[in-house]
Amino acid sequence: MKAAVVTDFTAPLELQERPVPEPAAGQVLVRIEASGLCHTDIHAAHGDWPVKPAPPFIPGHEGVGIVEKVGAGVTSRQVGDRVALPWLGHACGRCDYCVKGWETLCESQQNTGYSIDGGFAELAVADADYVVPVPEGVTPFDAAPLTCAGVTTYKAVKVADVRPTERVAIFGIGGLGHLALQYAQVFGGDVVAVDVEEPKLELARRLGATWTVNARTSDPVEEIAALGGVDVAIVLAVHPKVFEQAFASLRRGGRLVCVGLPPENEGAMEVPIFDTVLKGISVIGSIVGTREDLAEVFRLHAAGRTEVVAEGRKLDDVNAAIDEVLSGATTARIVFEF
Repeated sequence: MKAAVVTDFTAPLELQERPVPEPAAGQVLVRIEASGLCHTDIHAAHGDWPVKPAPPFIPGHEGVGIVEKVGAGVTSRQVGDRVALPWLGHACGRCDYCVKGWETLCESQQNTGYSIDGGFAELAVADADYVVPVPEGVTPFDAAPLTCAGVTTYKAVKVADVRPTERVAIFGIGGLGHLALQYAQVFGGDVVAVDVEEPKLELARRLGATWTVNARTSDPVEEIAALGGVDVAIVLAVHPKVFEQAFASLRRGGRLVCVGLPPENEGAMEVPIFDTVLKGISVIGSIVGTREDLAEVFRLHAAGRTEVVAEGRKLDDVNAAIDEVLSGATTARIVFEF
């Protein structure tokens, strides 16, 4: 099978022919139809984070495809099922976090495309209990970005406890942000979209943002203050300065939700203690979502409540696609089509 492989953190991905993996007990073999390119895949390929994957490995945690073979003991999935292979590839199922519904915090978790091979390949094996069925009415092309960009931002809106008529600022409109603003609206929020690229702000306006702010040409803190501040600020950008701007944009009682992850040596932001205490500000970290969250994301999309904006590419173009994402040339998401 063809696969895009990280062989070294300083080298481009290599297209290789690899043996077709055999599903072990409890696993399924999935023929990939589509796989999204997430910035996390790029961080993985470059070894940007403190806990690094071990080359050689196959990235990709937005893989969607058809179950082609099941391993011993698998009863929850069958050949022919369309499933998604999300970031949470496996959790222990027994710890306090798993039992309480926070499986994404499990300290024994394995992550697709990071600690286990992912979806940048024609076939992939996955834990049968952690793949998520893709319902009728959701195409593989749309399902791929929803598998990470969708469920990550959906979870961020949920943990922010967005309420009807609250103002919600989305800092970073792109592959994640264009979905975040839609989920904020599903929950009844009025959205302020903040970005430095006008095409992305135009996309935000098309998708229903009430206000847009170009942070390249104006001060987003001042612009949002003129609106009366926001109740929730969700940060999908990766620069600490943006997190600080988002914090400063909050009204009293506001909630800052941190989602974007910077490279290892750029990961600190300053939070003023007096403002946090006296204004009753909450600072919340939000990491992806559970299997149930992803199932909800798929149901919302099947019901026509969300739109995925993405561009198709072939796996042969993986390195050029990474360059596109790093340069900001893509308006939203890139999806590799098999």
